[in-house]
Amino acid sequence: MNRIANRQRILVTGGAGFLGSHLCDRLLADGHDVLCADNFYSGARDNVTHLLAHPHFELMRHDVTFPLYVEVDEIYNLACPASPIHYQRDPVQTTKTSVHGAINMLGLAKRTKARILQASTSEVYGDPEVHPQVEGYWGHVNPIGIRSCYDEGKRCAETLFFDYHRQHGVDIKVVRIFNTYGPRMHPNDGRVVSNFIVQALRGEDITLYGDGSQTRSFCYVDDLIEAFVRMMATPAGFVGPVNIGNPGEFTIRELAETVLRLVGGPSKLVFKPLPSDDPQQRRPDIGLARQHLGWEPRIALEPGLQRTIDYFRTLLAR
Repeated sequence: MNRIANRQRILVTGGAGFLGSHLCDRLLADGHDVLCADNFYSGARDNVTHLLAHPHFELMRHDVTFPLYVEVDEIYNLACPASPIHYQRDPVQTTKTSVHGAINMLGLAKRTKARILQASTSEVYGDPEVHPQVEGYWGHVNPIGIRSCYDEGKRCAETLFFDYHRQHGVDIKVVRIFNTYGPRMHPNDGRVVSNFIVQALRGEDITLYGDGSQTRSFCYVDDLIEAFVRMMATPAGFVGPVNIGNPGEFTIRELAETVLRLVGGPSKLVFKPLPSDDPQQRRPDIGLARQHLGWEPRIALEPGLQRTIDYFRTLLAR
């Protein structure tokens, strides 16, 4: 489904992060030149060390809140800390990354006439009153809560993308990412999958917030990256937003029990109060992705979790 058969010069912002590093792998495997830009706030050089000797890969330390002057054909804008622990550490900078970063990358796309994809998030739906979430739902978001720096930053970034598209004719694509997991997740990022796996591998009790009845949908990283590439290759008239995630829905308790069964060991479930603004339900409607991308997830939860557990077991052993 490649839009242009010849080699593309592709910028991936946040390219040393969990998703970005997998995207760099895929784009290089597809024969493109990849410029990975990251300020290493939540990304890690270790995620792309294996690529440094690749003749078509370049790593640049750069913060997207500052302009970037390069020549590219396509831009994947993934730069932004995506876990509460990281994005709440410096909430003002988180908002700047989403908003200033979008302005700078859209300006680059406008100048170079590059196609640009925004990695938005299911957090734009907030604590949803519509279930499952469809792209036409405007969301139920607290604009002044502890998660707002991320939620509202991403909502504003979407606004900027659509206004640059309408006002300046920038060739945009917008995807909304639901919970994604897999190798290269940060072991201390506070996300539920990495939390549970690391706690189980260390023999610690597994921490659930609330009663564990809140639901999430978990998409394996390889499936997500396939959707990114397909979205970038869609015709110019189709801009999104498009939900990207796994429509299979699990309670947090079911996830914890599955991780315990796969890891084994002495860990028990312990329950703590629910954090502020934590969504009760999260599940994508992926009808648009099926229709326009010919895409749906292929990797079921258990095999995906097993690959992720194997990664963390090796990481913790080091």
